[in-house]
Amino acid sequence: MQFIKSKTCEMEHVHLAAEEDDLYSGYNDYNPTFDSEELDNDAGFQQAVRTSHGRRPPVSVITDGAARPMTAVRAAGYSSAMTRGSTFDPLGQSKGPAPPLEGKSEDTPDEKVKILEKKVNDLIEESCLAHGHGDLQLSLDRAKEAGRKERALVRQREQSGNADHINLDLTYSVLFNLATQYANNDMYAEALNTYQVIVKNKMFSNAGRLKVNMANIHFKQKNYPKAIKLYRMALDQISNSHKEMRIKIMQNIGVVFIRMGQYSDAITSFEHIMSECPNIKTGFNLILCYYAIGDRERMKKAFQKLICVPLGIDEEDKYIPPNVSTSILHPHYKALAEKFIMTSAKLIAPAIEATFAAGFDWCVDMVKSSQYVELANDLEINKAITYLRQRDFNQAVETLKTFEKKDSRVKSAAATNLSFLYFLEKDYDQADRYADLAMTADRYNPAALINKGNTVFVKKDYEKAAEFYKEALRNDSSCTEALYNLGLTYKRLGRLEESLDCFLKLHAILRNSAQVMWQLASLFEMLEDPHQAIEWLMQLITVTPTDPQVLAKLGELYDSEGDKSQAFQYYQESFRYFPSNIDVIEWLGAYYIDTQFCEKAIQYFERATLIQPTQVKWQLMVASCYRRSGNYQKALETYKDIHRKFPENVECLRFLVRLCTDMGMKEVQDYATKLKKVEKMKEIREQRVKSAREGSARGTRREGSASSGDSHGTSAKGERLSAKMRALPGSNEPYEASSQRDIDASYVDPLGAPMERPKTAAKKRNEEDEFADEELGDDLLPE
Repeated sequence: MQFIKSKTCEMEHVHLAAEEDDLYSGYNDYNPTFDSEELDNDAGFQQAVRTSHGRRPPVSVITDGAARPMTAVRAAGYSSAMTRGSTFDPLGQSKGPAPPLEGKSEDTPDEKVKILEKKVNDLIEESCLAHGHGDLQLSLDRAKEAGRKERALVRQREQSGNADHINLDLTYSVLFNLATQYANNDMYAEALNTYQVIVKNKMFSNAGRLKVNMANIHFKQKNYPKAIKLYRMALDQISNSHKEMRIKIMQNIGVVFIRMGQYSDAITSFEHIMSECPNIKTGFNLILCYYAIGDRERMKKAFQKLICVPLGIDEEDKYIPPNVSTSILHPHYKALAEKFIMTSAKLIAPAIEATFAAGFDWCVDMVKSSQYVELANDLEINKAITYLRQRDFNQAVETLKTFEKKDSRVKSAAATNLSFLYFLEKDYDQADRYADLAMTADRYNPAALINKGNTVFVKKDYEKAAEFYKEALRNDSSCTEALYNLGLTYKRLGRLEESLDCFLKLHAILRNSAQVMWQLASLFEMLEDPHQAIEWLMQLITVTPTDPQVLAKLGELYDSEGDKSQAFQYYQESFRYFPSNIDVIEWLGAYYIDTQFCEKAIQYFERATLIQPTQVKWQLMVASCYRRSGNYQKALETYKDIHRKFPENVECLRFLVRLCTDMGMKEVQDYATKLKKVEKMKEIREQRVKSAREGSARGTRREGSASSGDSHGTSAKGERLSAKMRALPGSNEPYEASSQRDIDASYVDPLGAPMERPKTAAKKRNEEDEFADEELGDDLLPE
């Protein structure tokens, strides 16, 4: 039985070959646990549903999430240990806000050091900003405070045991800024001491370069030997790789040698620079040195080197088409180069050849063959200016006439200057001709339009002159000459309000122009507003406090207002600065007579006698003052002296008769006889004159009164007002002023119409000429 049983077990695993396998078997075999249809018949499941057994969490083998390897599901917030009924919260927001960050304690040494460092940096920044705004004192105060904070910072580090971690960059910045602000406030000794602290500290790298700053301070103090020593020490500490810095230091050394008058040493420095790295400023300084020692040939060579200095065009600029001007690319550098070249040519032209004309011709030839060919025409015009300075007007005119066949710009500039010259020579026809020529060449040339307006102005065609001035202003609204002349023209036309508007606009442009203020005061006086006139004159004396005519006009206005004390003050000041004004002398003498101080009036009338010895009235006033003061003997002597000089003066004889009678002198009969004889001769003379003029007395009287009025206005009101201010010519001549600096040349009594003249415009350039005098010639330079 046992055997049979085993055989039976073996047969369970044997498949008969004849029996075929079922390909679709096994698909209906499944775990009855997943059979949801039989759950109703499952007693255990039904029991669990009816009791709390089913609500218990399932038993899990994994009790700690850390034991489970990290997966994407776990990182996203899923957990196999999620409790029943819990919500999905992957960001953990259900736990409430995060706790606040723990604040850093400021009591720690490191935190104190960081706070102090930030305060020091902020103070340095405030110091620099204050200097940028021009507040030098505040800048220095902030720099000093930064220094105090930095020292406190060093002590803090030492106390915390971090002395080895001192911030050297911060220390350097504090000291350097402090030294700079000392120098900016002209505290040179303190600045040098601070720089010395930096230089002596071996821990600061490249501190030796600051010796350049120290040398600059010594240069300002005119301690030139010390400056050169420091410059050379700085030069020794800078390697050859810093070529640009070394060149700049050598330029400074050359400039110091020029200040010391050691031109040979300066030439050595400048020649080295021109051989290594040529530039415009060094070339110009080299020409100055050669000019100082009078070396003609080397002046020529230096000028040739100067005009060959490259403009420093970048690599990208080399591919710009040739029709694009380099002046557009480098306007500032090229303008500076042109200024130095023009100044050099004007300086050396009279020195390199036997005559200045030959020197100018040589410079023009050199410039024509250089990259500055457009400057040749300007040099030619400067040649004409030089002729003007030498008072050789004919040569100046001839030189300018050569430009008549040039291009329109040069032709217009030359014609403008020619018109200006002929106007000065009072050849108004030629001035008008060249003004027309300049306008034809360039209708938008404001200077040509002004000159044309002036030629019309002298012909008293004021309406037409005003049109030309207006057109000049339309072309150039900043043309002050046109605005000034337009104001004068309106004043001549009696359009006072429009004239006032012009001068008020001009005053807004030229705040300190004395001539504009004078015209404004004149207009307010003509408009019967003396208070405003006084206000403008008070502003005027702040600009020219020593001008006698302005002071006299203030005295006149106060006198007309009845304020004798103020009038006396200004008349007295006017007399102090210009004791030859007859009107002022007469007023002061009369004032002392009115106030019963005849003795003080004598000195003024005696001065008038010296100024006008042929006028008997001043001598009579002197004698009258002696008589009124009770000094009859002195009065008698004065009258006798007057009688010897003017034996036919009736008033003198009358006073002699009266004085001799009062004093009981024997000469009374003699003077009485002479008085009768003189009176009779005077009567006969008057009758003869009356009979001779009987036919045309009325017409002659009218013409005579007009001419006498004009001559009186010219003589009384047309006096020169100040030694520093140019007097204006006669009534029919416009005022010549071709540049803005001539606008405050002089001013005149507003009642003296002949003194008001429009300004003449000549082409001008807006550059400063270091070697030119303040003369007419500078105003004729073309733009």
